[in-house]
Amino acid sequence: MSLEKKPLVLKVGGALLQCEMGMARLMSAAAAMINKGQSVIMVHGGGCFVDEQLTANGMVTQKLDGLRVTPAEQIPVVVGALAGTSNKLLQGAAVKAGITCVGMSLGDGDIVTAKIKNEQLGFVGEVMPNDAAYLNFILAKGWMPIVSSIAIDELGQLLNVNADQAAAVIAKLVNGQLVLLSDVSGVLDGKGQLIQSLSKTHSDELTKLGVIDKGMKVKVEAALEVAQWMGQPVQVASWRDAEQLNALVKGEAIGTQVLPD
Repeated sequence: MSLEKKPLVLKVGGALLQCEMGMARLMSAAAAMINKGQSVIMVHGGGCFVDEQLTANGMVTQKLDGLRVTPAEQIPVVVGALAGTSNKLLQGAAVKAGITCVGMSLGDGDIVTAKIKNEQLGFVGEVMPNDAAYLNFILAKGWMPIVSSIAIDELGQLLNVNADQAAAVIAKLVNGQLVLLSDVSGVLDGKGQLIQSLSKTHSDELTKLGVIDKGMKVKVEAALEVAQWMGQPVQVASWRDAEQLNALVKGEAIGTQVLPD
């Protein structure tokens, strides 16, 4: 199966949402791909909005191993920032670029199953692929799903899911090509240079040395899991170079290639 035929799952981070030009460039690249018949799914976080809203509500942000701790009282704020503001800002940028899109969350259409990941993290979810029918329906129409990382467990509890992990699960669900986009050009070595390709062994060494830590550690772990599971590289790159995404569709490598063993 060529890359053109696989849905492209683009994960974007919160920093993009504060850069109007970055959003416009990325959406015009996505529009060009969709017009060429490439299916695109966008999965997003929105840490910057969550932080702003928590501060505005007199609440404190806590992280554990790069993951946001989400106590019960913060859930309404986190859900509003991610499934609300962040999702609709991206939808607005997509519509402006001429894309027909569907704003949704991990809780829609039974696409994933969710459970609490770890009691220490509070209402943080762990998700597993479930039913791709809803996403396939949207993609068959030539529309772009924009998926926020809010899930719902079987008891109806809203859960905050790390967006890199959410994107990994969506890529598994649709057998897609995963690209994790952030505001850095990829995984960097101790000297700040881009690492072209990264294996699990190399990643473990760099994590031990503290070169890969916090948010990038979560990103690399998600990328390694998908690379392993699908037997194909996952790319970690920057949305600042949105025009590179067209190169990606042609099968060209951008950023850091995270390799399966």
